[in-house]
Amino acid sequence: MKKLLLGAAALSVLAALPAYAADPVDAQRMAQDIKILSSDAFEGRGPATEGEKKTVAYIAEQMKAAGLQPGGDLKGRARAWTQDVPLARFTTKGPVNVSVKAGGETQAWAQGEQIAIRAAQTGIDRLTVKDAPVVFVGYGVTAPEKKWDDFKGYDLKGKVALVLVNDPDFETGEGDFGGKAMTYYGRWTYKYEEAARQGAVGFLVIHEREPASYGWATVKNSNTNEIFDVIRKNPSEAHAPLEGWVQRDNAVDLFRKAGLDFEALKKQAQTRDFRPVELRGVTFSTDYAVDAQKVVSKNVVGVLPGKTRPDERVFYTAHWDHLGVGLPDAKGDRIYNGAVDNASGTAALIELGRAFAKGPRPDRSIVFLAVTAEEKGLLGTEYYADNPLYPLGTTVADLNMDGMNLIGPARDVTMSGNAPLTLQDDLIKLAAERGLSFSPDPNPQAGSFYRSDHFPFAKRGVPAISFGAGETLAKGGAEAGKAASEAYIKDKYHQPADEYDPNWDLTGLSQEVGLFYEMGRRLANSNVWPEWKEGAEFKAERDKTRSMRR
Repeated sequence: MKKLLLGAAALSVLAALPAYAADPVDAQRMAQDIKILSSDAFEGRGPATEGEKKTVAYIAEQMKAAGLQPGGDLKGRARAWTQDVPLARFTTKGPVNVSVKAGGETQAWAQGEQIAIRAAQTGIDRLTVKDAPVVFVGYGVTAPEKKWDDFKGYDLKGKVALVLVNDPDFETGEGDFGGKAMTYYGRWTYKYEEAARQGAVGFLVIHEREPASYGWATVKNSNTNEIFDVIRKNPSEAHAPLEGWVQRDNAVDLFRKAGLDFEALKKQAQTRDFRPVELRGVTFSTDYAVDAQKVVSKNVVGVLPGKTRPDERVFYTAHWDHLGVGLPDAKGDRIYNGAVDNASGTAALIELGRAFAKGPRPDRSIVFLAVTAEEKGLLGTEYYADNPLYPLGTTVADLNMDGMNLIGPARDVTMSGNAPLTLQDDLIKLAAERGLSFSPDPNPQAGSFYRSDHFPFAKRGVPAISFGAGETLAKGGAEAGKAASEAYIKDKYHQPADEYDPNWDLTGLSQEVGLFYEMGRRLANSNVWPEWKEGAEFKAERDKTRSMRR
Protein backbone atom coordinates (compact mmCIF):
# COMPACT_ATOMS: atom_id res chain seq x y z
CA MET A 1 0.00 0.00 0.00
CA LYS A 2 1.37 3.41 -0.97
CA LYS A 3 2.20 5.75 1.87
CA LEU A 4 0.75 9.23 2.02
CA LEU A 5 3.38 11.79 0.91
CA LEU A 6 3.89 14.30 3.68
CA GLY A 7 5.01 17.90 3.40
CA ALA A 8 7.77 19.56 5.39
CA ALA A 9 5.36 20.70 8.08
CA ALA A 10 4.39 17.11 8.81
CA LEU A 11 7.76 15.41 8.67
CA SER A 12 11.31 16.55 7.97
CA VAL A 13 14.11 14.46 6.60
CA LEU A 14 16.33 16.04 9.19
CA ALA A 15 14.20 14.79 12.05
CA ALA A 16 14.90 11.21 11.07
CA LEU A 17 18.45 10.78 12.31
CA PRO A 18 20.94 12.38 14.70
CA ALA A 19 23.91 14.27 13.25
CA TYR A 20 27.39 12.75 13.07
CA ALA A 21 29.81 14.14 15.61
CA ALA A 22 32.42 14.62 12.91
CA ASP A 23 32.25 14.51 9.13
CA PRO A 24 34.48 11.84 7.52
CA VAL A 25 35.94 14.09 4.81
CA ASP A 26 39.61 14.89 4.26
CA ALA A 27 40.39 18.39 2.98
CA GLN A 28 44.05 17.61 2.23
CA ARG A 29 43.02 14.72 0.01
CA MET A 30 40.55 16.97 -1.82
CA ALA A 31 43.25 19.60 -2.29
CA GLN A 32 45.47 16.98 -3.88
CA ASP A 33 42.67 16.01 -6.27
CA ILE A 34 42.17 19.68 -7.17
CA LYS A 35 45.90 20.10 -7.79
CA ILE A 36 45.97 17.14 -10.15
CA LEU A 37 42.76 17.91 -12.03
CA SER A 38 43.67 21.58 -12.54
CA SER A 39 47.28 20.96 -13.54
CA ASP A 40 48.48 21.92 -17.02
CA ALA A 41 48.72 18.21 -17.83
CA PHE A 42 44.90 18.09 -17.93
CA GLU A 43 44.84 20.96 -20.46
CA GLY A 44 41.87 22.77 -18.94
CA ARG A 45 39.60 19.69 -19.10
CA GLY A 46 37.90 20.66 -22.35
CA PRO A 47 35.27 18.18 -23.59
CA ALA A 48 36.32 15.92 -26.48
CA THR A 49 40.05 16.58 -25.94
CA GLU A 50 43.00 14.66 -24.58
CA GLY A 51 42.34 16.56 -21.37
CA GLU A 52 38.92 14.93 -21.15
CA LYS A 53 40.42 11.44 -21.55
CA LYS A 54 42.79 12.08 -18.64
CA THR A 55 40.04 13.63 -16.52
CA VAL A 56 37.50 10.85 -17.07
CA ALA A 57 40.11 8.18 -16.41
CA TYR A 58 41.22 9.89 -13.19
CA ILE A 59 37.69 10.28 -11.81
CA ALA A 60 36.79 6.69 -12.64
CA GLU A 61 40.01 5.41 -11.05
CA GLN A 62 39.32 7.35 -7.87
CA MET A 63 35.72 6.14 -7.71
CA LYS A 64 36.84 2.56 -8.17
CA ALA A 65 39.54 2.92 -5.52
CA ALA A 66 36.96 4.39 -3.14
CA GLY A 67 34.85 1.25 -3.39
CA LEU A 68 32.02 2.54 -5.56
CA GLN A 69 30.45 0.48 -8.34
CA PRO A 70 30.25 1.58 -11.98
CA GLY A 71 26.87 3.13 -12.71
CA GLY A 72 27.05 4.27 -16.34
CA ASP A 73 25.88 2.79 -19.63
CA LEU A 74 25.02 -0.89 -19.79
CA LYS A 75 27.67 -2.89 -21.65
CA GLY A 76 26.03 -6.27 -21.97
CA ARG A 77 24.92 -7.14 -18.43
CA ALA A 78 27.46 -4.92 -16.70
CA ARG A 79 27.59 -1.17 -16.32
CA ALA A 80 30.49 0.99 -17.44
CA TRP A 81 31.97 3.85 -15.42
CA THR A 82 30.75 6.34 -18.03
CA GLN A 83 27.67 7.47 -19.91
CA ASP A 84 28.25 8.47 -23.52
CA VAL A 85 27.10 12.02 -24.25
CA PRO A 86 26.90 12.65 -28.01
CA LEU A 87 27.43 16.33 -28.81
CA ALA A 88 27.91 18.63 -31.74
CA ARG A 89 31.10 20.70 -31.59
CA PHE A 90 31.50 23.96 -33.50
CA THR A 91 34.72 25.92 -33.94
CA THR A 92 35.68 28.88 -36.07
CA LYS A 93 38.30 28.28 -38.74
CA GLY A 94 40.60 31.11 -39.67
CA PRO A 95 39.86 34.76 -38.98
CA VAL A 96 36.51 36.08 -37.77
CA ASN A 97 35.96 39.21 -39.87
CA VAL A 98 33.52 41.75 -38.45
CA SER A 99 32.67 45.26 -39.59
CA VAL A 100 29.93 47.80 -38.91
CA LYS A 101 28.85 50.77 -40.96
CA ALA A 102 27.59 53.74 -38.97
CA GLY A 103 27.45 57.46 -39.62
CA GLY A 104 28.90 56.93 -43.08
CA GLU A 105 32.00 55.22 -41.68
CA THR A 106 33.06 51.57 -41.69
CA GLN A 107 34.70 50.18 -38.53
CA ALA A 108 36.43 46.83 -38.13
CA TRP A 109 35.67 45.05 -34.85
CA ALA A 110 38.15 42.52 -33.46
CA GLN A 111 36.93 39.15 -32.24
CA GLY A 112 37.36 39.03 -28.46
CA GLU A 113 37.80 42.80 -28.15
CA GLN A 114 34.79 44.78 -29.35
CA ILE A 115 32.74 41.65 -30.02
CA ALA A 116 32.63 37.98 -29.05
CA ILE A 117 30.92 35.84 -31.69
CA ARG A 118 30.07 32.22 -31.02
CA ALA A 119 30.77 29.67 -33.74
CA ALA A 120 27.52 29.21 -35.69
CA GLN A 121 25.53 26.19 -34.51
CA THR A 122 23.09 25.81 -37.39
CA GLY A 123 25.12 23.24 -39.35
CA ILE A 124 26.56 25.65 -41.93
CA ASP A 125 30.25 25.58 -42.86
CA ARG A 126 30.50 29.34 -43.35
CA LEU A 127 28.59 32.29 -41.96
CA THR A 128 28.44 35.36 -44.17
CA VAL A 129 26.34 38.36 -43.19
CA LYS A 130 26.59 41.36 -45.51
CA ASP A 131 25.32 44.79 -44.49
CA ALA A 132 22.43 43.50 -42.37
CA PRO A 133 20.28 46.26 -40.82
CA VAL A 134 20.64 46.57 -37.03
CA VAL A 135 17.59 46.78 -34.75
CA PHE A 136 17.34 47.37 -30.99
CA VAL A 137 14.81 44.94 -29.46
CA GLY A 138 15.03 45.94 -25.79
CA TYR A 139 15.28 42.87 -23.57
CA GLY A 140 14.13 40.57 -26.35
CA VAL A 141 11.32 39.06 -24.28
CA THR A 142 8.08 37.42 -25.36
CA ALA A 143 6.15 36.50 -22.21
CA PRO A 144 2.41 36.09 -22.91
CA GLU A 145 1.67 35.20 -19.28
CA LYS A 146 3.03 38.62 -18.32
CA LYS A 147 1.39 40.36 -21.30
CA TRP A 148 4.87 41.36 -22.44
CA ASP A 149 6.09 41.45 -26.06
CA ASP A 150 9.20 43.36 -27.03
CA PHE A 151 8.72 42.62 -30.74
CA LYS A 152 5.12 43.79 -31.45
CA GLY A 153 5.09 41.93 -34.76
CA TYR A 154 8.29 43.55 -36.06
CA ASP A 155 9.82 41.51 -38.91
CA LEU A 156 13.42 40.66 -38.02
CA LYS A 157 14.10 38.52 -41.10
CA GLY A 158 17.48 39.51 -42.53
CA LYS A 159 18.28 41.74 -39.56
CA VAL A 160 20.72 41.66 -36.64
CA ALA A 161 19.22 42.60 -33.27
CA LEU A 162 20.92 44.28 -30.33
CA VAL A 163 19.45 43.01 -27.06
CA LEU A 164 19.93 43.91 -23.39
CA VAL A 165 21.05 41.31 -20.89
CA ASN A 166 18.95 40.41 -17.82
CA ASP A 167 15.27 41.30 -17.26
CA PRO A 168 13.28 44.53 -17.66
CA ASP A 169 13.11 44.78 -13.85
CA PHE A 170 16.84 44.77 -13.21
CA GLU A 171 17.45 48.52 -13.27
CA THR A 172 14.52 49.46 -10.99
CA GLY A 173 14.22 46.29 -8.90
CA GLU A 174 10.45 46.34 -9.41
CA GLY A 175 8.05 44.85 -11.93
CA ASP A 176 6.71 41.62 -13.34
CA PHE A 177 10.01 39.76 -13.74
CA GLY A 178 11.02 39.15 -10.13
CA GLY A 179 12.68 42.47 -9.40
CA LYS A 180 16.45 42.09 -9.06
CA ALA A 181 16.19 38.30 -9.14
CA MET A 182 16.75 37.11 -12.70
CA THR A 183 14.11 34.97 -14.39
CA TYR A 184 14.88 32.67 -17.30
CA TYR A 185 13.87 35.51 -19.63
CA GLY A 186 16.98 37.34 -18.45
CA ARG A 187 19.42 34.60 -19.41
CA TRP A 188 21.42 35.02 -22.58
CA THR A 189 20.46 31.46 -23.52
CA TYR A 190 16.82 32.57 -23.69
CA LYS A 191 17.76 35.58 -25.84
CA TYR A 192 19.37 33.31 -28.42
CA GLU A 193 16.42 30.92 -28.41
CA GLU A 194 14.12 33.88 -29.05
CA ALA A 195 16.32 35.04 -31.93
CA ALA A 196 15.65 31.74 -33.68
CA ARG A 197 11.92 31.97 -33.00
CA GLN A 198 11.81 35.52 -34.36
CA GLY A 199 13.64 34.56 -37.57
CA ALA A 200 16.46 37.07 -37.02
CA VAL A 201 19.91 36.70 -38.56
CA GLY A 202 21.02 36.86 -34.97
CA PHE A 203 21.12 38.60 -31.60
CA LEU A 204 24.10 40.45 -30.17
CA VAL A 205 23.78 40.80 -26.40
CA ILE A 206 25.00 44.18 -25.13
CA HIS A 207 27.44 43.47 -22.31
CA GLU A 208 27.04 45.53 -19.15
CA ARG A 209 28.94 44.41 -16.06
CA GLU A 210 26.22 44.67 -13.43
CA PRO A 211 23.25 43.05 -15.20
CA ALA A 212 25.49 40.34 -16.66
CA SER A 213 27.14 39.76 -13.25
CA TYR A 214 30.57 39.24 -14.81
CA GLY A 215 33.13 41.19 -16.79
CA TRP A 216 34.07 41.18 -20.45
CA ALA A 217 36.94 38.73 -19.90
CA THR A 218 34.41 36.06 -18.94
CA VAL A 219 32.31 36.81 -22.03
CA LYS A 220 35.33 36.70 -24.33
CA ASN A 221 36.75 33.47 -22.96
CA SER A 222 33.41 31.65 -22.88
CA ASN A 223 32.28 32.60 -26.38
CA THR A 224 35.38 32.64 -28.57
CA ASN A 225 36.28 29.07 -27.64
CA GLU A 226 34.77 25.85 -28.96
CA ILE A 227 30.96 25.82 -28.77
CA PHE A 228 29.04 22.63 -28.02
CA ASP A 229 25.39 21.70 -28.28
CA VAL A 230 23.24 18.62 -28.05
CA ILE A 231 22.71 17.03 -31.45
CA ARG A 232 19.48 18.43 -32.91
CA LYS A 233 17.37 17.31 -35.88
CA ASN A 234 16.64 20.96 -36.79
CA PRO A 235 19.36 23.20 -35.30
CA SER A 236 17.90 26.36 -36.83
CA GLU A 237 14.83 25.95 -34.60
CA ALA A 238 17.04 26.50 -31.55
CA HIS A 239 19.74 28.80 -32.95
CA ALA A 240 19.90 31.81 -35.23
CA PRO A 241 23.01 31.87 -37.45
CA LEU A 242 24.64 34.70 -35.45
CA GLU A 243 24.99 34.61 -31.65
CA GLY A 244 27.35 36.86 -29.76
CA TRP A 245 28.07 39.71 -27.36
CA VAL A 246 29.17 43.28 -28.00
CA GLN A 247 30.93 45.67 -25.65
CA ARG A 248 28.60 48.29 -24.19
CA ASP A 249 30.69 51.28 -25.32
CA ASN A 250 30.70 50.06 -28.92
CA ALA A 251 26.94 49.53 -28.86
CA VAL A 252 26.37 53.00 -27.38
CA ASP A 253 28.52 54.47 -30.17
CA LEU A 254 26.29 52.83 -32.78
CA PHE A 255 23.19 54.31 -31.13
CA ARG A 256 24.80 57.77 -31.08
CA LYS A 257 25.74 57.62 -34.75
CA ALA A 258 22.17 56.61 -35.56
CA GLY A 259 20.93 59.68 -33.66
CA LEU A 260 19.59 57.64 -30.73
CA ASP A 261 20.05 57.87 -26.97
CA PHE A 262 20.97 54.45 -25.57
CA GLU A 263 20.00 55.23 -21.97
CA ALA A 264 16.65 56.70 -22.97
CA LEU A 265 15.83 53.66 -25.09
CA LYS A 266 16.86 51.35 -22.27
CA LYS A 267 14.33 53.07 -20.02
CA GLN A 268 11.67 52.62 -22.69
CA ALA A 269 12.59 48.91 -22.89
CA GLN A 270 11.61 48.54 -19.24
CA THR A 271 7.96 49.17 -20.17
CA ARG A 272 5.30 47.14 -21.99
CA ASP A 273 4.94 49.94 -24.56
CA PHE A 274 8.44 49.43 -25.98
CA ARG A 275 8.69 48.77 -29.71
CA PRO A 276 11.77 47.73 -31.72
CA VAL A 277 13.87 50.62 -33.01
CA GLU A 278 15.98 50.37 -36.17
CA LEU A 279 19.39 52.04 -36.00
CA ARG A 280 19.15 54.12 -39.18
CA GLY A 281 22.27 53.99 -41.29
CA VAL A 282 23.81 51.18 -39.23
CA THR A 283 24.60 47.80 -40.80
CA PHE A 284 26.52 44.75 -39.63
CA SER A 285 28.74 42.34 -41.56
CA THR A 286 30.69 39.24 -40.64
CA ASP A 287 32.35 36.38 -42.44
CA TYR A 288 34.03 33.27 -41.02
CA ALA A 289 34.32 29.54 -41.63
CA VAL A 290 32.88 26.94 -39.26
CA ASP A 291 34.10 23.44 -38.50
CA ALA A 292 31.18 21.30 -37.26
CA GLN A 293 31.78 17.81 -35.92
CA LYS A 294 29.91 15.16 -33.98
CA VAL A 295 31.81 14.07 -30.87
CA VAL A 296 31.14 11.85 -27.89
CA SER A 297 31.95 13.16 -24.44
CA LYS A 298 31.49 11.32 -21.15
CA ASN A 299 29.64 11.63 -17.88
CA VAL A 300 31.31 9.59 -15.12
CA VAL A 301 28.97 7.64 -12.85
CA GLY A 302 29.74 5.85 -9.58
CA VAL A 303 27.12 4.16 -7.42
CA LEU A 304 26.86 2.97 -3.84
CA PRO A 305 23.86 0.57 -3.77
CA GLY A 306 21.41 1.08 -0.95
CA LYS A 307 20.94 -1.52 1.75
CA THR A 308 17.16 -1.71 1.94
CA ARG A 309 15.76 0.54 -0.83
CA PRO A 310 18.32 0.43 -3.65
CA ASP A 311 15.82 1.63 -6.28
CA GLU A 312 15.50 4.99 -4.52
CA ARG A 313 18.51 7.17 -5.33
CA VAL A 314 20.09 10.31 -3.94
CA PHE A 315 22.32 12.10 -6.47
CA TYR A 316 25.42 14.20 -5.98
CA THR A 317 26.52 16.10 -9.09
CA ALA A 318 29.49 18.22 -10.11
CA HIS A 319 30.80 19.14 -13.54
CA TRP A 320 34.31 18.03 -14.38
CA ASP A 321 34.82 20.20 -17.49
CA HIS A 322 36.29 23.64 -17.95
CA LEU A 323 37.25 25.76 -20.97
CA GLY A 324 40.28 23.81 -22.17
CA VAL A 325 42.89 25.73 -24.17
CA GLY A 326 41.85 29.13 -25.52
CA LEU A 327 42.89 32.72 -26.11
CA PRO A 328 45.98 33.79 -24.12
CA ASP A 329 45.75 36.18 -21.19
CA ALA A 330 48.09 39.12 -20.67
CA LYS A 331 50.80 36.71 -19.50
CA GLY A 332 50.43 34.47 -22.54
CA ASP A 333 48.78 31.64 -20.55
CA ARG A 334 46.34 29.71 -22.77
CA ILE A 335 45.33 26.90 -20.38
CA TYR A 336 42.07 27.52 -18.50
CA ASN A 337 42.83 25.28 -15.52
CA GLY A 338 39.51 25.77 -13.70
CA ALA A 339 40.78 24.95 -10.22
CA VAL A 340 37.86 26.43 -8.30
CA ASP A 341 35.48 26.04 -11.25
CA ASN A 342 35.12 23.15 -11.02
CA ALA A 343 38.04 20.90 -10.08
CA SER A 344 37.05 21.75 -6.51
CA GLY A 345 33.50 20.43 -6.94
CA THR A 346 34.80 17.31 -8.69
CA ALA A 347 37.25 16.70 -5.85
CA ALA A 348 34.40 17.07 -3.36
CA LEU A 349 32.31 14.57 -5.35
CA ILE A 350 35.13 12.02 -5.26
CA GLU A 351 35.70 12.59 -1.54
CA LEU A 352 32.02 12.11 -0.77
CA GLY A 353 32.18 8.80 -2.60
CA ARG A 354 35.10 7.75 -0.41
CA ALA A 355 33.30 8.82 2.77
CA PHE A 356 30.08 6.97 2.00
CA ALA A 357 31.83 3.83 0.74
CA LYS A 358 33.82 3.53 3.99
CA GLY A 359 30.88 4.26 6.28
CA PRO A 360 27.69 2.39 7.15
CA ARG A 361 25.76 1.38 4.04
CA PRO A 362 22.80 3.77 3.59
CA ASP A 363 19.25 2.53 3.00
CA ARG A 364 18.88 4.31 -0.33
CA SER A 365 21.42 4.18 -3.15
CA ILE A 366 23.71 7.14 -3.73
CA VAL A 367 24.80 8.12 -7.25
CA PHE A 368 27.91 10.22 -7.81
CA LEU A 369 27.57 11.87 -11.22
CA ALA A 370 30.45 13.88 -12.70
CA VAL A 371 29.04 15.60 -15.77
CA THR A 372 30.55 17.00 -18.92
CA ALA A 373 29.98 20.24 -20.85
CA GLU A 374 28.48 22.36 -18.07
CA GLU A 375 30.46 25.30 -19.38
CA LYS A 376 28.82 24.76 -22.77
CA GLY A 377 25.28 25.06 -21.43
CA LEU A 378 24.72 22.30 -18.81
CA LEU A 379 24.82 19.81 -21.70
CA GLY A 380 26.06 16.76 -19.79
CA THR A 381 23.29 17.07 -17.23
CA GLU A 382 20.73 17.94 -19.90
CA TYR A 383 21.66 14.75 -21.72
CA TYR A 384 21.45 12.69 -18.54
CA ALA A 385 18.05 14.15 -17.66
CA ASP A 386 16.77 13.37 -21.18
CA ASN A 387 18.36 9.91 -21.09
CA PRO A 388 18.36 8.94 -17.41
CA LEU A 389 20.21 5.82 -16.39
CA TYR A 390 17.85 5.58 -13.41
CA PRO A 391 14.21 6.75 -13.29
CA LEU A 392 13.77 10.41 -12.44
CA GLY A 393 10.53 9.59 -10.63
CA THR A 394 12.45 7.64 -7.98
CA THR A 395 15.38 10.03 -7.85
CA VAL A 396 15.07 11.42 -4.33
CA ALA A 397 17.02 14.63 -4.89
CA ASP A 398 20.06 16.12 -6.57
CA LEU A 399 22.67 17.97 -4.48
CA ASN A 400 24.96 19.88 -6.82
CA MET A 401 28.43 21.29 -6.14
CA ASP A 402 30.03 24.02 -8.24
CA GLY A 403 32.97 26.05 -6.94
CA MET A 404 33.78 25.11 -3.36
CA ASN A 405 34.88 27.33 -0.46
CA LEU A 406 38.66 27.72 -0.43
CA ILE A 407 38.90 31.03 1.46
CA GLY A 408 38.16 29.91 5.01
CA PRO A 409 35.20 28.88 7.17
CA ALA A 410 31.92 30.76 6.82
CA ARG A 411 29.27 31.65 9.36
CA ASP A 412 26.43 30.99 6.92
CA VAL A 413 25.23 28.89 4.02
CA THR A 414 23.49 30.06 0.85
CA MET A 415 21.75 28.84 -2.29
CA SER A 416 22.09 29.39 -6.02
CA GLY A 417 18.84 31.25 -6.55
CA ASN A 418 15.70 30.49 -4.59
CA ALA A 419 14.50 26.89 -4.37
CA PRO A 420 10.89 26.65 -3.13
CA LEU A 421 11.57 23.16 -1.79
CA THR A 422 11.34 21.31 1.48
CA LEU A 423 15.03 20.59 0.81
CA GLN A 424 15.80 24.24 1.44
CA ASP A 425 14.01 24.06 4.79
CA ASP A 426 16.04 20.96 5.64
CA LEU A 427 19.27 22.70 4.70
CA ILE A 428 18.42 25.65 6.93
CA LYS A 429 17.74 23.32 9.88
CA LEU A 430 20.94 21.37 9.31
CA ALA A 431 22.96 24.57 9.09
CA ALA A 432 21.42 25.78 12.36
CA GLU A 433 22.47 22.54 14.07
CA ARG A 434 26.03 23.44 13.12
CA GLY A 435 25.79 27.04 14.27
CA LEU A 436 25.39 28.43 10.76
CA SER A 437 22.77 30.89 9.59
CA PHE A 438 21.09 30.87 6.18
CA SER A 439 21.54 33.74 3.73
CA PRO A 440 19.52 34.00 0.51
CA ASP A 441 21.45 34.13 -2.75
CA PRO A 442 23.47 37.38 -2.46
CA ASN A 443 23.32 37.91 -6.24
CA PRO A 444 19.85 36.81 -7.42
CA GLN A 445 20.25 39.05 -10.45
CA ALA A 446 22.93 36.66 -11.75
CA GLY A 447 20.33 33.95 -12.44
CA SER A 448 22.40 31.29 -10.68
CA PHE A 449 19.43 28.94 -10.35
CA TYR A 450 19.46 28.52 -14.14
CA ARG A 451 23.24 28.25 -14.47
CA SER A 452 24.12 25.16 -12.42
CA ASP A 453 23.79 21.45 -13.03
CA HIS A 454 20.87 21.00 -10.66
CA PHE A 455 18.64 22.89 -13.09
CA PRO A 456 18.12 20.15 -15.72
CA PHE A 457 16.95 17.90 -12.88
CA ALA A 458 14.78 20.62 -11.36
CA LYS A 459 12.91 21.55 -14.52
CA ARG A 460 11.96 17.89 -14.93
CA GLY A 461 10.53 17.89 -11.42
CA VAL A 462 13.34 16.31 -9.39
CA PRO A 463 13.98 18.21 -6.13
CA ALA A 464 17.39 19.70 -6.86
CA ILE A 465 19.54 22.44 -5.37
CA SER A 466 23.01 23.94 -5.51
CA PHE A 467 24.14 25.24 -2.13
CA GLY A 468 27.32 26.03 -0.30
CA ALA A 469 29.17 28.41 1.95
CA GLY A 470 27.86 31.94 2.30
CA GLU A 471 29.87 35.16 2.08
CA THR A 472 30.01 35.91 5.81
CA LEU A 473 33.45 34.59 6.74
CA ALA A 474 34.53 33.66 10.25
CA LYS A 475 37.53 35.93 9.64
CA GLY A 476 36.51 39.31 8.29
CA GLY A 477 32.75 38.83 8.10
CA ALA A 478 30.54 39.73 5.15
CA GLU A 479 32.88 42.45 3.93
CA ALA A 480 35.79 40.03 3.51
CA GLY A 481 33.59 37.41 1.88
CA LYS A 482 32.12 39.83 -0.63
CA ALA A 483 35.55 41.20 -1.48
CA ALA A 484 36.93 37.70 -2.08
CA SER A 485 33.96 36.78 -4.27
CA GLU A 486 34.22 39.94 -6.34
CA ALA A 487 37.98 39.51 -6.75
CA TYR A 488 37.51 35.94 -7.99
CA ILE A 489 34.88 36.99 -10.54
CA LYS A 490 37.03 39.88 -11.75
CA ASP A 491 40.44 38.23 -11.88
CA LYS A 492 39.96 34.47 -12.17
CA TYR A 493 36.48 33.34 -13.20
CA HIS A 494 36.73 31.73 -16.67
CA GLN A 495 40.29 32.98 -16.97
CA PRO A 496 43.64 31.14 -17.00
CA ALA A 497 44.37 32.55 -13.52
CA ASP A 498 41.89 30.09 -11.90
CA GLU A 499 44.74 27.83 -10.76
CA TYR A 500 45.62 25.70 -7.75
CA ASP A 501 46.91 27.75 -4.81
CA PRO A 502 48.87 26.05 -2.02
CA ASN A 503 47.89 28.92 0.29
CA TRP A 504 44.16 28.14 0.26
CA ASP A 505 42.48 27.90 3.66
CA LEU A 506 41.05 24.37 3.56
CA THR A 507 39.01 24.60 6.74
CA GLY A 508 36.14 26.13 4.76
CA LEU A 509 36.30 23.23 2.32
CA SER A 510 35.95 20.70 5.15
CA GLN A 511 33.02 22.65 6.57
CA GLU A 512 31.21 22.86 3.25
CA VAL A 513 31.75 19.27 2.08
CA GLY A 514 30.80 18.05 5.55
CA LEU A 515 27.47 19.82 5.13
CA PHE A 516 26.93 18.09 1.79
CA TYR A 517 27.83 14.76 3.37
CA GLU A 518 25.36 15.09 6.21
CA MET A 519 22.58 16.36 3.96
CA GLY A 520 23.00 13.37 1.66
CA ARG A 521 23.38 10.90 4.53
CA ARG A 522 20.08 11.93 6.03
CA LEU A 523 18.30 11.82 2.70
CA ALA A 524 19.75 8.37 2.00
CA ASN A 525 18.58 6.99 5.34
CA SER A 526 15.12 8.56 5.32
CA ASN A 527 11.86 7.29 3.87
CA VAL A 528 10.66 10.83 3.16
CA TRP A 529 10.51 12.28 -0.35
CA PRO A 530 11.44 15.96 -0.60
CA GLU A 531 8.75 18.05 -2.29
CA TRP A 532 8.30 21.26 -4.24
CA LYS A 533 6.13 23.70 -2.36
CA GLU A 534 2.73 24.89 -3.57
CA GLY A 535 3.10 27.34 -6.41
CA ALA A 536 6.60 26.18 -7.39
CA GLU A 537 6.98 26.12 -11.17
CA PHE A 538 8.26 22.53 -11.25
CA LYS A 539 5.81 20.98 -8.80
CA ALA A 540 3.35 19.86 -11.49
CA GLU A 541 6.10 18.00 -13.34
CA ARG A 542 7.10 16.13 -10.17
CA ASP A 543 3.49 15.31 -9.37
CA LYS A 544 3.19 13.41 -12.67
CA THR A 545 5.43 10.67 -11.22
CA ARG A 546 3.86 10.56 -7.75
CA SER A 547 2.66 6.96 -8.21
CA MET A 548 6.30 5.78 -8.56
CA ARG A 549 7.15 6.81 -5.00
CA ARG A 550 6.02 4.57 -2.16
